Amino acid sequence: MSHSTVPRPRAEAKTPASAPEASEGAPGDRAPGGRRSGKLSLRLRLRRDRTLLLMVLPAVLLILVFNYIPILGNVVAFQDYDPYLSENGVVAIFQSPWVGFEQFERIFADSAFWHAVQNTFVLFFLQLILFFPIPILLALLINSVVRPRVRAIAQAVMYLPHFFSWVLVVTVFMQIFGGAGVIAQTLRQHGVEGFDLMTNPETFKYLVTAEMIWKDAGWGIIVFLAALSSVSGDLYEAAAMDGAGRWRRMWHITLPALRPVIALLLVLRVGDALTVGFEQLLLQRQAVGVDASDVLDTYVWWNGIRNQDFGYAAAAGLIKGVVGLALVLTANKVAHLMGEQGVYKK
Repeated sequence: MSHSTVPRPRAEAKTPASAPEASEGAPGDRAPGGRRSGKLSLRLRLRRDRTLLLMVLPAVLLILVFNYIPILGNVVAFQDYDPYLSENGVVAIFQSPWVGFEQFERIFADSAFWHAVQNTFVLFFLQLILFFPIPILLALLINSVVRPRVRAIAQAVMYLPHFFSWVLVVTVFMQIFGGAGVIAQTLRQHGVEGFDLMTNPETFKYLVTAEMIWKDAGWGIIVFLAALSSVSGDLYEAAAMDGAGRWRRMWHITLPALRPVIALLLVLRVGDALTVGFEQLLLQRQAVGVDASDVLDTYVWWNGIRNQDFGYAAAAGLIKGVVGLALVLTANKVAHLMGEQGVYKK
């Protein structure tokens, strides 16, 4: 019996209905209510971040009250300011006579001002050369320690002096390097003439730098160790497998990882060049004399507080602030030219 060979009609393939193409909204399209689509309004963002904003509010108020509002007081640099013209010092600003740029002319004609500027820059360059690299070297040394317990103890010991006041730091150095200190008494007991490093104007700048290194080097270690903790251990393992020794791994992996942090801290340090330690120098001013210890901060304090020449001191402080701002911008520009971010991006 022959079977029919007539082919059955094929069922037409069901093609899904073509969905309408989703038209992406143009950049100018706005959602109902006038807002751009996909962007939260200011009210919603404030509600979303209200906890973080409340957390940062005390710090913002602190900076506003102690850093930005006092900037308005620089107006006394252009006045012969006398706080005793009124019971309120703010009201006395409006009652003090204007003298224009007379205070600045007095400053530029004062040889003591230029001597303070010279001492400031000498201490800055000395601290930049001797103090700035030490936290980097100590961080590299601590990071190379294998045992975490030993590393933690070493970091704690180096960080502890940061919490000491300058009064205590100067006292410790006086008990060691002073005329009645441990070293001088030991030398006298062995028939050698002792020395008093704390009252020697010639070595005072090195003494100040040593005090700063002992007190604040541990603070810088934390910053660099935090940067080193972000370096993947796979990089060191891969370099070791390629035959790189310890020094090559440090040069090609560790230091490039620290480079952005070094650039940032260097820019901030240059911007702080005219502030080389007010309290530290003021405590030792009488021991070594004005010629060796007078810097811009102590110069402003002496003329403004001791001599009560407030307009003159405000003019000197304003000069310091303008020069410091120029140094920050210049150092940040150099960091950009070197390919680093610096304090802010381009």
